[in-house]
Amino acid sequence: MLPDLDFYLIAIPAVLLVGLSKGGMGEALSLMGVPILSMAVSPVQAAALLLPILIAMDLVSLWMWRKHGDRKTLFMLLPGAIAGIVIGWATSAYVSRDLLRLIIGLITVLFVLRYVYNIWRMRLGITIAPKTQRAGPAALWGSFAGYGSFVAHAGGPPFQIYALPLQLDPREYTGTIVRFFAILNAVKLIPYFALGQLDLSNLKISATLFPLAIVATVCGAFIVRRMKPQIFYPFMYSMAFIAGSKLLWDGIVGLAAGG
Repeated sequence: MLPDLDFYLIAIPAVLLVGLSKGGMGEALSLMGVPILSMAVSPVQAAALLLPILIAMDLVSLWMWRKHGDRKTLFMLLPGAIAGIVIGWATSAYVSRDLLRLIIGLITVLFVLRYVYNIWRMRLGITIAPKTQRAGPAALWGSFAGYGSFVAHAGGPPFQIYALPLQLDPREYTGTIVRFFAILNAVKLIPYFALGQLDLSNLKISATLFPLAIVATVCGAFIVRRMKPQIFYPFMYSMAFIAGSKLLWDGIVGLAAGG
């Protein structure tokens, strides 16, 4: 049996925000999906409902950005990310999600503040060169991205911490993050099924939201394709700051409530 109208009045804005994010408009929008949907169902069910929708969005995003993506960045981050998912599945019953949100949020906010500091330095005439690919940081932030994606749908900020300083072309950056999370979401299906978070009733509800998810994803890609680098990167860092601040706040509130 499908939910009533009240459910869809809450679910539709959540899916729209996540779809725009999947189109390339930043993980801050995506992070709003589960909290908004949790106003209608439990947080666990909200995450389970969104996963099939995320995968449908991934398929659209992969098609929209099929000609773009940086393979080296993708291959550098994926091993750590897969390991992070495995660790998240193995420790899901023992690690506080609120603590994880707090840690990722704090690191992301500090990362964006460092970007603002570098902008100030550049205005003083100091050149800030793009970062190079580095195995150690890639393994660290890749594992954070995989772990955060599995336990709290919060894998975007760690990805941004590694990838944004590379200063890739905006289209290549977007194609890379689309491929990265498409792979992670597909891998997450296995442990989600194992934990019993996906069942036929949830899949039926998710299916009713697929058309809206596709439209929102296409709209997000349409907007990002028309952004110049000097607009794209400040926008992405702003989205990272909003995402980090939200994770930080949710972690503090959750830990306070639990204490």
